[in-house]
Amino acid sequence: MQGMGLYIHVPFCMGKCPYCDFYSQTPAPGQTAAYTQALLRGLRHLPPQAAGHRLDTVYFGGGTPNLLGADNLCALLEEVGKAFALAPDAEITTEANPGSVTAEDLLQLRRGGFNRLSLGLQSSHPAELALLGRKHTPQDVKAAVKAARRAGLENLSLDLMLGTPGQTVESALQSVDFCADLGVEHISAYLLKVEPGTPYAKANMEEQIPDGDGMAELYLAVCDRLEHHGYDQYEISNYARSGLISRHNTSYWLGTDYIGLGPAAHSLWQGRRYCFPRDLQGFVQAENPFALWQQDGEGGSREEYIMLRLRLTQGLDLKELETRWPEAAEENEYLRKQIPPLVKAGLAKLEGERLSLTREGFLVSNGIISRLI
Repeated sequence: MQGMGLYIHVPFCMGKCPYCDFYSQTPAPGQTAAYTQALLRGLRHLPPQAAGHRLDTVYFGGGTPNLLGADNLCALLEEVGKAFALAPDAEITTEANPGSVTAEDLLQLRRGGFNRLSLGLQSSHPAELALLGRKHTPQDVKAAVKAARRAGLENLSLDLMLGTPGQTVESALQSVDFCADLGVEHISAYLLKVEPGTPYAKANMEEQIPDGDGMAELYLAVCDRLEHHGYDQYEISNYARSGLISRHNTSYWLGTDYIGLGPAAHSLWQGRRYCFPRDLQGFVQAENPFALWQQDGEGGSREEYIMLRLRLTQGLDLKELETRWPEAAEENEYLRKQIPPLVKAGLAKLEGERLSLTREGFLVSNGIISRLI
């Protein structure tokens, strides 16, 4: 039986970052306890085919999962173990805010079964953190990493944001060096995007972030510096020490089944996509949260397969593509004809039957993928 993944969404933050469009809010008194109970009910009312299925990865994301409290996170993980067949080597991750997670929390989480921690650094420069609306300090991150190591957590990830207003190549590289000096196993470096409806969009912050050429310079410099520090790029925005990729996120890009639990959480299950409404109150009040589950289109299409595989440095196996979709012979032939110009332009590589994008190609991946499909 092929394993699957589980994502649990915690839609709480102490304050909304001005660039963020994820579904989250500040918790009201008693709301975290009520939400924990709703998640427990969800785990006890899984779709029949999912109950007892082998679970290879678990990921608590948000929002800020540690706002539920270590007690509740551990109780949820214990219930996960009852609802699924948790693999002995399962990757079990929680995100946490470095400014609010405590050494006691981390020790309890490790004892409760968590073995991977993801912290949102964003930048090692206080001025850049302030522009991003982040309340923690670089020193908070250092303290959280140190406490995580003492707790026995051996797989740590830090997030960086590229393209912050006022950020320079030099300051971005200093943030990379900061992460590397802490010795974490995994680093994500995301290009800042101003999403509609966010405070950043309303303040016209798009005018203050680097243009396309500026973003490209930042991205390529960061890629090179991460490689210098021994981090292998395995996806557009993700880098890891050898063998320590995010197995959970990689399962998304490989099209593995996963269930997302919580308001606004998405799932891919048995060839179909599902989602929960962006409605915290409705989720908390539901006796069976999965009664709210809505189908959100088909999954596993040829177009989706191409798009997701080309996010990865391992790329796309053309023979596998043609074997899986033999009825798309004309489209497959068209795709092959698009490859030589991309290779000549330095945007793609073709090694045998494997097509992958270069770093320069990753910068314009949306356009390339649109061209290929």
